[in-house]
Amino acid sequence: MSVVSEIGPSINEDAVLWSVPEADRQGKHLLVMMHGWGYDETHLFQLTPCLPGELVVASLRAPIPEAGGYAWFPSKGNPIGNPRPAVANAMTDAVLEWLDAQPRFSSVGLIGFSQGGGMALQLLRRAPTRFSYAAQLAGFVVNDSQPGDRLLADSKLPVFWGRGGLDGVIPNDAIARTRNWMVTHTDADIRVYPRLGHDVAGREVDDLAAFIARRTEVG
Repeated sequence: MSVVSEIGPSINEDAVLWSVPEADRQGKHLLVMMHGWGYDETHLFQLTPCLPGELVVASLRAPIPEAGGYAWFPSKGNPIGNPRPAVANAMTDAVLEWLDAQPRFSSVGLIGFSQGGGMALQLLRRAPTRFSYAAQLAGFVVNDSQPGDRLLADSKLPVFWGRGGLDGVIPNDAIARTRNWMVTHTDADIRVYPRLGHDVAGREVDDLAAFIARRTEVG
């Protein structure tokens, strides 16, 4: 039996990195960051200075210790780009539970790298009315169906997908599945950076910042 099924995942509130003090958060635009496998909450948080200045950023730590960092989907039983839907659903529900405890924001956006990108899309699919946009970097969509898929196909929320042309980590079948899902369920902004590997860097960061600025009308 897995750790997830035994105790249920949860977000460690003490590990969340916030860009502004608690007193300055309510009523603003929130961006929730979710790192990739083996990283932690400090990884994507390094992008904060590049993003619109009035944005409130909350960078989460995944619940499962693995590979010197943390994971949303443990390696055992969850192939790269194809985690078990039950695990993905448990993790997204943990993020939604954490979000329930936060103050009210004028909008909530999502950004995730690799596994975190899978989390961002799964959160949209689990609770499409709670989010205004998402950005998934070198990520993928979980291979399942969700109740929110139909609503997303109708509403077409904006989603940025940046990935490297030299990325050899995410399998081709996961990339194809993700492309098919995004073009049918979202207002997809898909960018492929020919010289980029499994990383977030260079022109991608500028494009990401511009995408978020358009969504939040700040900066």
